[in-house]
Amino acid sequence: MNREASGNKSGADAVCWTLLVRHVLMLCCCRRLVLQPQLGRLVEQEMVRKKILDSQYKCFEKMNRQPPYNKTGRPPYCSRNWDGWLCWDDTPAATYASQNCPNYFVDFDPTEKATKYCGEDGQWFRHPDTNRTWSNYTLCNENTKAKLKSAYILFYMAIVGHALSIASLLISLAIFFYFRSLSCQRITLHKNLFCSYVLNSALTIIYLVAVVNNPEVVSRNPVGCKVLHFFHMYMLGCNYFWMLCEGIYLHTLIVVAVFAEEQHLHWYYLLGWGFPLVPASIHAVARKKYFDDNCWMSVETHLLYAVHGPIVAALLVNLFFLLNIIRVLVTKLRDTHRAESNMYMKAVRATLILVPLLGIQFVIFPWRPENRIAGEVYEYIMHILMHYQGLLVATIFCFFNGEVQAALKRQWMQYKTQWGQRRKDHCSMRSTSYTATSITEVPTFMYHHECNSEHLNGRHTEDSELVALKTGETYA
Repeated sequence: MNREASGNKSGADAVCWTLLVRHVLMLCCCRRLVLQPQLGRLVEQEMVRKKILDSQYKCFEKMNRQPPYNKTGRPPYCSRNWDGWLCWDDTPAATYASQNCPNYFVDFDPTEKATKYCGEDGQWFRHPDTNRTWSNYTLCNENTKAKLKSAYILFYMAIVGHALSIASLLISLAIFFYFRSLSCQRITLHKNLFCSYVLNSALTIIYLVAVVNNPEVVSRNPVGCKVLHFFHMYMLGCNYFWMLCEGIYLHTLIVVAVFAEEQHLHWYYLLGWGFPLVPASIHAVARKKYFDDNCWMSVETHLLYAVHGPIVAALLVNLFFLLNIIRVLVTKLRDTHRAESNMYMKAVRATLILVPLLGIQFVIFPWRPENRIAGEVYEYIMHILMHYQGLLVATIFCFFNGEVQAALKRQWMQYKTQWGQRRKDHCSMRSTSYTATSITEVPTFMYHHECNSEHLNGRHTEDSELVALKTGETYA
């Protein structure tokens, strides 16, 4: 097998890793790495050989299918070529051809680029040491260790983010359900939104730990991992369609201004919990029929648009709602005679609250930079925005909510009052107990004297008994 590249793969490592899944949230794709168990050399080499042979067969099919390069009136060109790893098309002279690195080897990053230079004479570049045509694969494994470290950080950031989101959301739900004074339609929508966040975060953690980080399960390809993937896609849709429900409710409340009567929430339930079943089911059926890979982990399929398309549409609609709400708020500010600075501050605060609620960061920042450092910064920012969104929403819509803070303060004051009353009653009971004990204990010293004489302070024994009796009457 011809392996004419620099940066050729070193020997199989005892513990190897592979780039697995790009995150399937909206327009951004965040890659994640996963550790694989130790594989025997023969098994690994056989897998690599099959991949390369499959790619070679597809390359020859492609070269036979494509029409010949039109040379009329054009400079020389380098003919299509299979270099042992990748298939290269006809390339004009004095130009570089590039494509993504192959995924045959565990230390190759498929997101990096391999290049091949076509000389001015229409011949592929030859390496001076071997005098053989040469493709540059050095970037494919140049930053492997750094990317592995970054992938670990992003993986645990996702786990911690979803765990913190679940904890904060459960506390928020407990507060909403405990205080009846907070019951209203808006809080009801918050409860459903928070529940969708909790379920989505729980399924994401299970999916990351039980499937993404467990190649043995992926290799066995049980039905359970595909069922988990289906519910993960469903809850992902529920998450963003409940965001849409919040956007519709706010838009109806602020723009349409329906204050006379309450809105019918059953339509919101149907949209938030019912509609996401449609794209999730379509995706599952199409995946089973047309792209039935192991545990449905591959993202190299357009079938994901069955789920992502409606979600992106929901985000765009929410973006429209946000812009329209801001327009209405600004218009109302112009017509009011209140303090301008105070009103604009309220508008800015409302906008800042709506941004994480409606999830428009996926619309504003959908493109990953090509630069490696800028790309890593982008991934960290997007991971924080995605995996800590539940914590952010719970903080803004519960912990920073004025009504919730007022309810908690009232409960705290009531608790302090009850605790003070209990301490007062306890002290009163102790005082009563002390008084009752004193009746029987205080006079008894009169009966215990070491004096053996018949007189006590000039009195006879009978007189001392009388004094003790009178003392008892005084305490009574």
